[in-house]
Amino acid sequence: MTTRVAVIGATGKMGRLVCGLIEQAEGYELVAQLNSQSSLDEMLGADVAVDLTMPGVSQSVVDFAVDHGLNVLVGTSGWSQDRIGSLAHRLAKLESVGVVIVPNFSIGSVLATAFATLAARFYDSIEIVEAHQTSKVDSPSGTAVRTAELMAKARAGRGPVSAPHTDQRARGQQVSNIPVHSLRLEGLLARQDVFLGGTGETLTISHNTLSTDSYIQGILLALDATREAHGVTVGLDQIIDLGLTLPGASA
Repeated sequence: MTTRVAVIGATGKMGRLVCGLIEQAEGYELVAQLNSQSSLDEMLGADVAVDLTMPGVSQSVVDFAVDHGLNVLVGTSGWSQDRIGSLAHRLAKLESVGVVIVPNFSIGSVLATAFATLAARFYDSIEIVEAHQTSKVDSPSGTAVRTAELMAKARAGRGPVSAPHTDQRARGQQVSNIPVHSLRLEGLLARQDVFLGGTGETLTISHNTLSTDSYIQGILLALDATREAHGVTVGLDQIIDLGLTLPGASA
């Protein structure tokens, strides 16, 4: 059975990548490519909508798709826990519709977040530095936010991290009590470093994205999961088997 897909945000870098993958993948048909000038009605007739828009637009895209019975794969940053919670509450009443939200399609990034989540239980000093190209409009990144949230859940019994002087703007934005610092630089694609400090040692968990090709495997896995999705699924770690049990990893 062929799954018909509409891509919203099709003219962006990620949109072009996803459209090309869908056109080549077995079992999928690209039936609509929407840009910022398109009417959302153009996605009607698809089975799955892929949202690759902007943080300020993403929710309206998802709401429209859900209202019309389409499953949605969200690759747009900016989905807070409150927004995800509201969406999950709504979908609980719509058993036939599912939304998959993936902050980062890179397998390496998902693994780095998993490793940081495991390590968070053993250190009280934790900070995150994420860096992206200058065209990325939101900060902190969705990956950094999810990393901080999962780390905070993993260490829930340990208490808040040691983060002195967070009243000073240079100390970053606190996400789940963890300082997050955002860089936007020419020449970069994406990088995240999680720094953990303890008595007499530091641990750094780094992931560096060198090419959008690193997203291909994750995109295809997420598309397959979206076809059969019900309710809300957050993170590629909920789709693939990492072989790890991560405290608080579920949405």
